[in-house]
Parts: sequence; C-alpha cells; structure tokens
Amino acid sequence: MSKTATPPEGNEQEFYAKRAKVYPREVHGLFARLRTAGVLGLLGIFYGAPWLTWGDRQAIWFDLPGRKFHVIGWTFWPQDFFLLALLLIIAALSLFFFTTLAGRLWCGYACPQTVWTEAFLWIERRIEGDRSAQMKLDKAPWGGRKLVIKGTKHTIWLVFALFTGLTFVGYFTPIAELMPRFFTFHTGGWETFWILFYGFATWGNAGFMREQVCIYMCPYARFQSAMFDRDTLIISYDENRGEPRGSRKRGVDPKQKGLGDCIDCTLCVQVCPTGIDIRDGLQYQCIGCAACVDVCDQVMDKMGYPRGLVRYTTENAMEGKVTKVLRPRVVLYALLLLVLMAGLLYGIMSRNPVGIDVIRDRNVLFRELADGRVENVYTLKLLNKSDSLREYHVEIRGLEGAELVIDRVMPVPVPAGGVVELPARVRLDPVVLDAPTAELVFIARVAGEPDAGNERAGRFVGRMR
Repeated sequence: MSKTATPPEGNEQEFYAKRAKVYPREVHGLFARLRTAGVLGLLGIFYGAPWLTWGDRQAIWFDLPGRKFHVIGWTFWPQDFFLLALLLIIAALSLFFFTTLAGRLWCGYACPQTVWTEAFLWIERRIEGDRSAQMKLDKAPWGGRKLVIKGTKHTIWLVFALFTGLTFVGYFTPIAELMPRFFTFHTGGWETFWILFYGFATWGNAGFMREQVCIYMCPYARFQSAMFDRDTLIISYDENRGEPRGSRKRGVDPKQKGLGDCIDCTLCVQVCPTGIDIRDGLQYQCIGCAACVDVCDQVMDKMGYPRGLVRYTTENAMEGKVTKVLRPRVVLYALLLLVLMAGLLYGIMSRNPVGIDVIRDRNVLFRELADGRVENVYTLKLLNKSDSLREYHVEIRGLEGAELVIDRVMPVPVPAGGVVELPARVRLDPVVLDAPTAELVFIARVAGEPDAGNERAGRFVGRMR
C-alpha cells in the first residue's frame, strides 16, 4: 500500500495570503503628469457629457423605455443594433492593437478602475497626508482625531461616489430632471437602486479594493500575455545595469564598490499602486502606469547616474536587438481596425431614417370578398428615425392588380422618433395567382422626398381556382 508523502518542514505553501494594504507614494514626473491629464480629461467627459444638450434634448441619452439611443445628432434604434455590435468589436480590437504595440496603456492611463482610484487617492492624501502619515494613522489606536480624519475622508468619498452614481444614471434618465428629483426623494425605484448601487461600487472598488480588482477580478490581467511579444513596449528594470544592487553615498563610483546603479531604495515598490517590485521582472500585476519609471529617474538624477534604469522598452531592446514596430500582428490589427471603422462610419452615414415593419394577421389566412377577390390583413408600423416630423406615403408592388386599402388619409404624419401603426388590407383577384402564396413589397416614402424611403417584404396568401 502506498503512503502519502509528507512534505518536509518549511515547504508548506499558503494557498491564501492575507491582503497587505498598499500605500502608494505620490510621485511626480512626465508619466505622472500624463496620467493626471488622462484622469482629468476622462472624468471631465464622464461628468460633463450628460449636461450637454442638442436641440431640445440631452445630447447623450440612452432612452431605454423609448428603445432609442441619442448620441449628439444621431438617434439609434433597436434596428441599428448591428452598429453597437460593430462598435464593441472595434473597442475589443483596439485594445488588442494597443496592447500588442505598447503594453497595458489602457490599464495604466484610461481604465475606469485606475481613473477613479487615482481620484480617491488624491482625496485620501489631502486629508490623511502622505504615505508615511497614512501608515502611522492606520497603526494608531482609535481616538477622536482618527475618527474625525477617517470620517471626513469617507464622507467625501461617499459624496463623490454618490455623484458618480447620479451621473451614471443621468445617461439613461435626463440628468437635468434627475438631479432635483433625487434630492427631493422623488426618483423611481430602479433609478434609486442604480444610483446607490453604482455609487457603492465606486466607493468599494476605488476606496478599498483598488489593486485587488486589477489582480484578481479583471480578466484582462490574465490574458494580456497572449498579446505580448518581444517587440511589445513594456516597463522593465535593466538588470544588467542595476545589479548587484546596494546602498551607497552620493558621489561614490558604484564600479569601485562592485555595485550596479540600483541603490536598493525600494521607491519603485513604494509608488507602485499594486505593490509589486518591478525588479523581479515582468508580472501580470503590473498595470503599466510608469510610476516606477518617474521615481527611478528622480533617484538617478540625484545620484548623478543616467536615467532609464527602469524604463519603457522591449525585450529585444533589452537584449541589444532591433525592435520592430511594424510586424505582422500589428499590421493585421491595424488593417482590421481601419476596415471595421470604415464600415461603422458607412453604416452610420447610410442609415435610412425611414422604417417600416409588416405584421400579418395570423388569425385569418385570407378572406373572400363578395366580388370574388381575396383580402389579406396586415399591420404596418411606420418608424421615423429622424429628429423632425415626417409624412409618409405607403404603397405596394410585386403583385399586379393588387389594391392597398388604408383607412387613413395619405400622407401619414409620423412624429420625430415616433412609431405609427396602420391597419392595412391588400385585395387581389386570385386569378392572377399562379401559386397559393406570393410575395409583395410594402414601400414607405417620405412626402416630398422621393429618394427617402424604405421597403419591407410581406407574404400574400390566396387560393388558386
């Protein structure tokens, strides 16, 4: 009988390590300024876009009850769903393209988790102080001062998160109406739920979970390596130049002491928002924010060493090989993006503002009239996808001698973004039918605009004599 081997002492592995809170040190430099500009720009767009108007409505408004999306001067309907699918494909392909070309630019500069975490960190530093002050405060026993500081921070966080939830719902309910209704407690049940839910998610993700979202919850961190190659721009530590690391005084020649340029100050670890050591090599936890690049360059300046010990580079460049920017994968992604973006633009520009749906009466296949003709009953839905009232003429073709009967005076007015249902009857002498069923086409045209129209096929059921 075989026995289970007992692992030797000291070889036990922990399957779960308790989280150690990360206190990112504030850093200044080129990439920090770029990240701040990105954060301010993206937050400005998010919070400002719902307040823009276009004509008599909100410029960006996803009207779910009305089943239409308003984006500046365009109105999209459920029939335009393929455009949304195409837009999502373009977004995914763009992520692949930029990741292959320049690593995790999205994660470091534009991801919502990064953007709101940076905003919450800024608030935290203004209230609690720098990294060392925050660590000291967390270790201190609870007292009046700690309660006031922590309470102030969380109050501001919650107000900011609540405003974020309000803005999010403001994309689906006109925000100019939502704001006063919320503060007077007159919002609907679903509106209140999503405001509180999105606000709570913002408070939890950006205030508490932070790097946990990037490391454990985000799937992108797990499959990004599949898009990397040896020519992808990544943040790397120059081991050949930096090792062996060790502390020394300023002005000391590291070669005389047998050391590399790394002084082992650990500042690159202290500024990392996910708490990793970039000197350990490329890791999936690295979000590519370049905070370690900025702080290492500052240390190199103080020591009088060349910058670039930690830098944006490629694996090939680190090995002294030539980096190729234009490579098959990048070119393929770029060509696909161009084709899809051209297709999306063409689809938007060529959208027909006239819509017509044909619904046949399923209760009765056909009716025989007193004069011997056969009648089919339909319901026509006329859709006006434009932002102004239009009048439609409806006609049929495809069956010679067919008569269209509509109990409405033509042209039929259809309000902007509206749908009008029309009962319609088609009458035909069955003698002209050479089969039990035949296809006919309903055509809706805009009065005064003969080129503006749309058509939809229908099926006429008759009988053969």
